Amino acid sequence: MPRLIGAPRKALFDAAVERWEICPAESVDIPAGIWLPDQIDYIARTEFGDLPDIIDQMRGNPAEWTPPTMGYRLRDVDFVDGVLYARGAEMHLRERRHAGLTYARPARAITGALYESWIGNRWFGNWLLNDCLAYRLAEAAGRPVTSAAPRGGHIAGYVARLGLAPEHIGDVHFDELILFDDLHNNSHRQARAQENRARLVPATPSRPLPGVFIFRGRSGDARILENEAEIAERLEAEQGFHIIHLDRDDVDDIARAVGATDLVMGVEGSQLAHGVIGMAPGGTVMTLQPADRVTTSLKLLTDCWRQGYAMLVGDGTAQGFRVEWDQIQRTLDLIAARNAENPS
Repeated sequence: MPRLIGAPRKALFDAAVERWEICPAESVDIPAGIWLPDQIDYIARTEFGDLPDIIDQMRGNPAEWTPPTMGYRLRDVDFVDGVLYARGAEMHLRERRHAGLTYARPARAITGALYESWIGNRWFGNWLLNDCLAYRLAEAAGRPVTSAAPRGGHIAGYVARLGLAPEHIGDVHFDELILFDDLHNNSHRQARAQENRARLVPATPSRPLPGVFIFRGRSGDARILENEAEIAERLEAEQGFHIIHLDRDDVDDIARAVGATDLVMGVEGSQLAHGVIGMAPGGTVMTLQPADRVTTSLKLLTDCWRQGYAMLVGDGTAQGFRVEWDQIQRTLDLIAARNAENPS
């Protein structure tokens, strides 16, 4: 099927033959983030948004107008090499493996509800905290499908614990396809977040933990906290924190720990999604960030799980930065003060 050279790409949702509102637009209370008064001065560069976006997210909004969650039904959609094509519109779900402006229509035809996303295929945290929420919509709509191949490790553990049973597809033609616009933290999405949490956290809670530190090390994209081991050891010895090492702890170990605390800390990154999904509402995720890669993307997710979000910007770059203990302690004091003002 050819695509005209130079023709503008249409939004795939515009090709829908039917659309419906799953949750209406509504006003949502977005809590302010927690950071030391001088933190803006430490920021050298931002990621996934400009500095005004970061400041706006950290301010919060007690009555933020939140768009609806929508469902869309499309017909005669081709899925080829990670791209959906319908009536001159496209949606990319992953990097294409092959170049070219034409493709052969897939021979196999199915119907299904697709719940995956570009960012979920790129980052583990977005898969766990975004795509796995959309799965709940897909299973309600009928037949959940995904182009993501089955994987092991923590992903396999979450698939089992969350009860995900999609059909894994390659290139196919959809006689009928259902998609969702589900990135807005309205009450419906928040309720699904708690449903997924309930599937993970043991019914009998573990002994309460003062905090959990999720060790990142050199995994994933570079965000190297040079004194990470020292911070983890001190938190464990002086504050009673439980330390999670993702190369040793499985999903059950992680769920037991984060389900028993109201404070999760670590270098900003997808590994903190383990803490978000299992910690109860009212808890706080505290991120440690390099000055040249400051982001509040995780706050959009803690907002959905009704948790607090704290940020501490260190000295240095993503290739190597440090966070001083005094700054950690002062930020922990701010979190404790917020908790005292707003007890769960």
